[in-house]
Amino acid sequence: MYPFPFFFDPTMIIILPGIILAMIAQAKVQNTFNKWSEVPTNLSAKDVAETILQENGVHDVRVEFTPGQLSDHYDPRSRTLRLSESTFHANSVAAIAVAAHEAGHAIQHHRHYFPLMLRNAIFPIVSIASNAWIFIVIAGIFLRMPELLRIGVYTFGATFAFSVVTLPVEFDASNRAIQILNQGFLDKKELSGAKKVLNAAALTYVAGAVISLLQLLRIIMLTGGMRRDD
Repeated sequence: MYPFPFFFDPTMIIILPGIILAMIAQAKVQNTFNKWSEVPTNLSAKDVAETILQENGVHDVRVEFTPGQLSDHYDPRSRTLRLSESTFHANSVAAIAVAAHEAGHAIQHHRHYFPLMLRNAIFPIVSIASNAWIFIVIAGIFLRMPELLRIGVYTFGATFAFSVVTLPVEFDASNRAIQILNQGFLDKKELSGAKKVLNAAALTYVAGAVISLLQLLRIIMLTGGMRRDD
């Protein structure tokens, strides 16, 4: 057996760079959002989202209020675009950028953008896998069954695959948002701020994918060592 407990061992250092990147990304998105939340426009985020949807032929998506801060999201199952307290009634550059980004997801769905459709298709499997992998690996350790360890690695691999598929989905939604906002919604300075907000948000998804990859490598190292010991 591996000489260190599974959750506390030298391989933890592998995921440290990812954790640091995630902390930097989170701080950057918060600081950038706060900065551009202080810069008003003559539009409201809700109105911008609704206008973008209508102008792009998306007539079956509702724009709703949802509690919380930065909890904005598009729900493809109910075809609902939900804007948070910090966005819904706000008229700041940051709020407009977030609303346009979420509208971008709705447009992706409407136009059957393949990476989004793929992500939606694998989401139910990944939801189970993200919770199940650790139990499978632990069972493999205690039962000394290499097959279970291998299944555990593959199961966590599904969560990594999801984080990778998420990247083009988020990048494309941001690109759509910027292109649309450049069509008379924002002036040059405001558009620059919107880009900074969305770029900062994109970094959090990159950090998530990096952490997922590093964790996968760590699990492979640990379970590989355990299989050799057996």
